[in-house]
Amino acid sequence: MSTVETKQRGNRKERVGVVISDVQNKTIVIEVTRRTTHSLYKKVVKVKKKYTAHDEENQAKIGDTVRVVETRPLSKAKRWRLLEIISHAE
Repeated sequence: MSTVETKQRGNRKERVGVVISDVQNKTIVIEVTRRTTHSLYKKVVKVKKKYTAHDEENQAKIGDTVRVVETRPLSKAKRWRLLEIISHAE
């Protein structure tokens, strides 16, 4: 092995969602929808959750499908960072 090894930072969580707000500077709000089974009634239901993510270059616009990755706390609410824009809104 070489003396210089690359350090793995560990597994970071990723989420795919739709941008619902891009009003703030360098910040987007995305909505992630997932399907889960209700614990009592066993019906499959959709659960939505909002995440605030950092968008350094203000690339993402409302309606875009994006992938965000977990990162260090950037503000009181921001713990996610924009990784890529999967598809643009039409």
